[in-house]
Amino acid sequence: MPSDQTFAKLPGFRDFVPADLALRNHIFAAWRDVCRRFGFQEYDGPPLEPLGLYVEKSGPEIVEQLYCFADKGGRDVALRPEMTPTLARMLAGRSRGMAKPIRWFSIPQLFRYERSQKGRLREHFQLNADIVGEPAVSADAEVAAVAIDAVRALGLGRQDFVARVNDRRLVTAVLDALGVAATQRGGCLAAIDKAGRAGPEKTGAALTALGIGASAAAALAELVEDGSREHIRSRFAGDDRVQAAMLPLEEHRGILEAMGLGDYLQFDFTVVRGLAYYTGIVFELFDRAGEMRAICGGGRYDRLLELVGGEPLPAVGFGMGDVVLAELLRDRGLAPDAPPGCDDFVIWVEPAQRPLGISVARRLRGAGRTVLYDLRHRGVGKQLRSAARAGAARAVIIGPEEAAGGAVTLRDLASGRQRTAPIDAIPGALDADSTTSGTGGGG
Repeated sequence: MPSDQTFAKLPGFRDFVPADLALRNHIFAAWRDVCRRFGFQEYDGPPLEPLGLYVEKSGPEIVEQLYCFADKGGRDVALRPEMTPTLARMLAGRSRGMAKPIRWFSIPQLFRYERSQKGRLREHFQLNADIVGEPAVSADAEVAAVAIDAVRALGLGRQDFVARVNDRRLVTAVLDALGVAATQRGGCLAAIDKAGRAGPEKTGAALTALGIGASAAAALAELVEDGSREHIRSRFAGDDRVQAAMLPLEEHRGILEAMGLGDYLQFDFTVVRGLAYYTGIVFELFDRAGEMRAICGGGRYDRLLELVGGEPLPAVGFGMGDVVLAELLRDRGLAPDAPPGCDDFVIWVEPAQRPLGISVARRLRGAGRTVLYDLRHRGVGKQLRSAARAGAARAVIIGPEEAAGGAVTLRDLASGRQRTAPIDAIPGALDADSTTSGTGGGG
């Protein structure tokens, strides 16, 4: 007996009907193609990991954001909220025998128990691309280029998005120059990270509340308002630490300009990435209009593998979610159309032609074409209407005359033109350019 209960999908999760899945697959295909062109190899890992893996990386406060529980074996586990810890765990036991640098990418589904809002759900898919074992700035630039090209491959250009770049070492050098104590850096980084949303005034108040001193707070608020490279270079002209910390960013820009991607770059002192494990150049991709959350974020993390028992290897990578990117593609009219239902719709006039029709359909499917036919016998007119609803390009019609002559009638459902063709000539006959009028059984 039918149940009287109804079930809604959980908040923050998505159903992917064919049109939505077509967009997701379109994004995935572009991501995979770009990563392949840059020489990255695809990997994957389990969706369930030890809870301690994430606590070790992000601290105990991360637990409140996770889908975590004790499994039937009494182990504390969590659905993966990000992929980098899994990458670090996998490489911890393998990297010593691997050629460096390691170029790996993955497209995992991730889960976080957070309040759902525009651009942020409780599950999403994410492109992760990482280079492990190379400390040179060229690796940072290579990863940034992958991120930029992964968005460009979907039809978005410099008018649509920008890569905002900074260096955690530069921020640290600025804080040192301003006399900010090491114990106050975490709070300063958090305030700077939120500055884009909070604005200079609130940021200044937050910095002052940390007790760093009025002059240092005013200087940082000034950099939040105008954090250009020129301003920093001028403001700290006499500080060798700050000047030296700017050199990697100059090299980074030079490499990306050589790739033809310089117009996508924008230095931004407020981009520090909230995660504490970043150690060098960091970047985020945003839509130019500033209407959405970050498309992508990443940077250098040279100590993470050590945290999970691996060898001390430098690493740089990024994560790019599908939610904001899909919104941006829809907004720009770049989402693909839903795929057509089928290429060919096979129609038989009488039940006697059904076995031959099924055989023809099998032949066409074997050639890679998408083929449908009615699963129960109906009149030719109703079958043609089924073909139209399915979005078929052609009808392949078999009546008594065609069956007797070993032929089919091919009808172009857009123009109505039709011709006959020998069964032995299909599927090649379906690609013929010319059509002639026919008088087959479906006419």
